[in-house]
Formats: sequence, structure tokens, C-alpha cells
Amino acid sequence: MNLDLSTLEFDASPLCAARLDALDPLRHFRDRFALPPDTTYLCGNCLGPPARAAEGYVQEVLASWSRKGFRAHFTSPENWLSYEAQHLTAFMAAIVGAEPHETTLMNSLSVNLHLLLVSFYRPEGRRRLILVEDGAFPSDQFVIDSHLRLRGLESETTLLRLERAPDTGLLDEVELQRVLEARGDEIALVLLGNTCFRTGQVLDIAAICAAAHEQGCMVAFDLAHAVGNVELELHRWGVDFAVWCTYKYLNGGPGSLGGCFVHERHGREVPLQRLEGWWGNEPSSRFPGALRATFRPAEGAAAWQLSSPPIVAMAALRPSLGIFADAGMSAIRRKSLLLGAYGISLIDTWLPGLCRVLTPREPSRRGCQLTVAVKADPRELQTWLIERGVVCDAFGVDKIRIAPAPLYNTFSDVHRFVTRLAEYFGRTADSSTARTASAPSPMPQRAKPLSPFSNTHKE
Repeated sequence: MNLDLSTLEFDASPLCAARLDALDPLRHFRDRFALPPDTTYLCGNCLGPPARAAEGYVQEVLASWSRKGFRAHFTSPENWLSYEAQHLTAFMAAIVGAEPHETTLMNSLSVNLHLLLVSFYRPEGRRRLILVEDGAFPSDQFVIDSHLRLRGLESETTLLRLERAPDTGLLDEVELQRVLEARGDEIALVLLGNTCFRTGQVLDIAAICAAAHEQGCMVAFDLAHAVGNVELELHRWGVDFAVWCTYKYLNGGPGSLGGCFVHERHGREVPLQRLEGWWGNEPSSRFPGALRATFRPAEGAAAWQLSSPPIVAMAALRPSLGIFADAGMSAIRRKSLLLGAYGISLIDTWLPGLCRVLTPREPSRRGCQLTVAVKADPRELQTWLIERGVVCDAFGVDKIRIAPAPLYNTFSDVHRFVTRLAEYFGRTADSSTARTASAPSPMPQRAKPLSPFSNTHKE
């Protein structure tokens, strides 16, 4: 990502937002999503909107089901047996930076984490600890705690927790490196979230993998808030396994499929402790007429599949993955950084002392989510904003979260949000009173020959 945000200037007027929207090379992708009407929707970190084409794809599956029934698994053009491979696998692999055989879509995030812990948490001798972040997403905590109980282990003595800064909730990556150096020979598995759902902080996966592997630890990530948000290179970085959901930034719909990544070096391990089901068998041994009682694992991550895939759910996800392929993650990330910088600058300008952005300012350390500490009841504020057409997320006792998603959100969306926020606090946020911001991540004041979306800037 070659982008020097510090060289850009901006003013706080709505005209600046309009100019940025006009320069945005991704602006036309907004029309490919069905957004709530008359609403500034900034909650893609909770549930992304559907691609407009999703309804047609789902109807196509339903029509084939009613017309052909079971035969749609084997006949053209449906071929449901290979639906994932035909329509999803390559797109999903590209988004996470993996080889196609290293990824699969199945179950849900928590189920996939259960399955992969069976294979990759391997306590032996002195090496028994799992390094986790304090305050991880509750479902991850429940999965880990219950997995340890099944093995006769106690969380209190098996989990090594990284503490968060009390004022911001951020993790100290220097401290993480120190813990790995000091206690790496006791750690069997490093299991962290990236990007953090609390703060939007992005961890340096490559550095963590290198340090952990040097100590002989396995490394895994919950990527629920990273996939479709930040650029990933799971194969190149050497991540051992990862899990994610597809209903946030990937816009797959409520309760949509989970995803998982297993590095190819493990896909070849035989035998490997694993919970198995018939869809994890090599494809030729499934059906029709070839059912085999002896398990022969499919290649790569597909060996962890249990049951036949939910085609309706895959159809709903399919068009969004295609949109990501059309836009490209580099362009998506570039716009995300600009949207975030713009939002930070407006909040700093209009609301000092009332709102504070907790998300890291450094571009490499944040995704599109901004977590904002507010001197207000966050749920009262959330309700007030929704009544005025701005949807964000109340979080904890004093925070709200917004996630300007580059494929469908605009700079005008961000300006509208901060304008409403300023109104709530009794501040005037219009061009006649707004101060020109001198924030750490400024934006362009006027259209210049070099677009802020250009990839020729230096980071």
C-alpha cells in the first residue's frame, strides 16, 4: 500500500466530501448493493448489505430445486456438487491471499474454530499454553474454554492472556513479541483476532507469524473483522490456520457461511487428528454410487468439511465475492484508508473533548472501522442517530463504532455521520463555522492533478 496520507490537505465542508466522491474510482460499486433506503449505513462491521444480484442467484437455485430436485447436483448448468469450486473458491482465496486448495467455505466461524483446534492445538510436555488476547470475542472464548475442558485442561492454567491498554483497549505488539521471546517454548498455539472487533486495530500478522514460528508455536487468527477489510497474504505469511465469517464485510447475509484457511503444509499431513465427515472425503468417493467407508481426505482445507454445502447460502454470497474481484483488494484498501483518515480528521476538528477516536491513527494499524469514545450514553446516541437516518453501532458503556465500507460507503456518508454527531453535542458542523483541520490524517482541500486515490503516493 503506497499511500502518504500526511501530504494531503482537506477542508471540513460538504463540498470537499463531494469532490472526493467525484474522484473516487470505486464510486460505481455502490449501485451494486441494496442499501437501506434513506439511510447512511455504517454498520458493515456487524452485517453487510446484500449485493443486488444476490436475490437473482438465490431465486435461480430455488427454481432449479423445484424443477430438478436432487438431479441439480449432477446436471448442467447447476452442478451443485461443484458449486463452491465453480463460483466461490478462487474469489475467496484471492481475498485472503491463499492458494485455492487452502480455503473452504463451510459451517460457521465458531464451528470451524472447534474443528481446527482439534487438529492444531497439540499440547506436549512443557509446550501447553495458548496465547490469546484479553477480551477476545466471547464466542472465541467459549470455544477455547470448552475445548480445553474436553481435554481435561483448565483455562486458568492453560491460557496466557495479552492485556490491553486500559485507556484505549489496544494491544501492545512490542509486548506480544516480548512474551513470545520469554515464554515461546511453553506456547503450543498463538490464537488472536485480527482486526480487533473492539478497537479496529490491525495486528502485523507477518511479524507475529515469524516470531511465533521461530519459537516453535502454531499461529492462528480469527479474521471475522479482517476478511474483505484489509489486505491479507495468509499463504505467504505462513499462518497455520484461520477462520472467518462472511456476513460482515463480505456481505453474505445473516448467518452466512464461515470460511477457513489451512496452510498447504498441513493439508498434506497424514495422519492428522481431525473430526471427519463425508464431505471431507475426496470428491470421487462421495456420490453417486461411489460411497466409501474408509475416509480418504480431500486435498487441503476441504478435508475439514463435514456435510454437503448449503447451496442457497452460497448463492447469496456469490455476487459479493465477484464484486470484490472486480474492484480489487488494493483499491478497496486504498479507499478505506482515505475514508478513515477523513473521519478521524472531522471528529478531531469538530468534537475535541467530546469524542475521541481510539482506533490507531497509523494507516497500517487500522481497518475501516473507527471506534469512538463518546461523552454520552452510546445507546441513547445510537438511537438518536438512527432516528436521523445514520446507522452505527453502540459498543460498551462509552463507545460507538462506525465502519465506512469502501465498496458502498462514500465520503459524504462520513461527513453526514460527523455532522449529525456534532449536532447531538450541540456543535455546529457546517462550512461557515467548521475549522480547517490539521489532523494527523488529512484529506485534499481541492481537486489536484494527483488524485488522493492514486497508488503513486509513498507510505
